[in-house]
Parts: sequence; structure tokens; C-alpha cells
Amino acid sequence: MKDSGSYQPYSYFQLMEVSLRELLVEKGVLTEEQIAATVEDIRSRTPERGARVVARAWVDSDFRARLIANGTRACEELGLDVPALRLVVVENTPAVHNMVVCTLCSCYPRMLLGIPPDWYKSRNYRSRAVREPRAVLSEFGLDLSQEIKIRVHDSTADMRYLVLPMRPAGTAGWSEERLAAIVTRDCMIGVATPKAS
Repeated sequence: MKDSGSYQPYSYFQLMEVSLRELLVEKGVLTEEQIAATVEDIRSRTPERGARVVARAWVDSDFRARLIANGTRACEELGLDVPALRLVVVENTPAVHNMVVCTLCSCYPRMLLGIPPDWYKSRNYRSRAVREPRAVLSEFGLDLSQEIKIRVHDSTADMRYLVLPMRPAGTAGWSEERLAAIVTRDCMIGVATPKAS
């Protein structure tokens, strides 16, 4: 592998990836093209997908109701495949703020949010989000009133959560595209709130 003009040996995980890929191709299980297409699909999964879902829910109350009733099916309406998973959408309100964690590993709606951030996978976040969510949120710069109840949702291998944040004041009349631009990955995990800018 070439790096800055010099050759560096593969890391353990790079070597495992190359070995497995070559074996799958050699045995005829997959083709190079299939692998390349899958890798490209994974790379195309970004938080902008989830932001589209949130923005649609903000402007279309019927879609919002369907999203909360069955997140998987509602996402499929937008052409977003949520394979073999139950997507549960939890809605923030003036009285309740939701946040998501996976206490066992890093289960996360990758198909809507892309690759999880390192902090989401960290033991620190996974343990503290459940025990002291208000303190964790404060460390993210989100200080909520004591009157607001915080609900922490623990993802599992077959169920993922997505936070539907509250639409910020001052966004009336905004297009769906403009609304989607203010929805960040952290808003959909519940450690931030969208801001009208």
C-alpha cells in the first residue's frame, strides 16, 4: 500500500479485508464488480438520507404519522431501504427529549446515518448515556431544562432508533431541502438539536 511516497505494510484489518475479498472472488461467491457496488452503496449512506426523512416529516403530517407508526415502511416510501430491521422513530416534544445508545456494541441506523461516529461506539458513551444522560448531553453542549424528561433508547441487533427532532422556530415556509440542511447526524441520535441559521 502506497502512503506519502513510501510503501507501508497492510494493517491487520486491511490484510483480513484483502484476503477475504480475494477468497470470495476466487471461490466464485462474489465478483469484483459486486464487491465494488456494495462498497459504493455503503459509502453513499450519509446522514443526509436521515435528514431527508426528518424534513419530510416536518412538512408532511401524514408522512410524520406513518413514520412514527412504522419507520421502516415510511423510509421505503422515500426509496430508502431499511433491510431486515425494525426502525423505531421517537419524536422529541417540548416535554420529552430522546437520545439513542447501543449499550452492547454500536447498533446504529447506518442506512440512514452512515458510519457511526467514534464517540457513539466508545465505552464511555455507551455506559454513561444510560446512567447520566443529562450530563452526557451537557458535554455535547445540549443543556436541557430540568422539566424536560429524557428518554434513552437502547438499539439492538434487529431494531434501530432514529430521533425525530423538533422543528426549530423560524423555519416556517422553508423548503424541504433547506430544512434537511439543518438536520445533523447528532440531531437524529439525540445529542443535539437543529438550529435555524
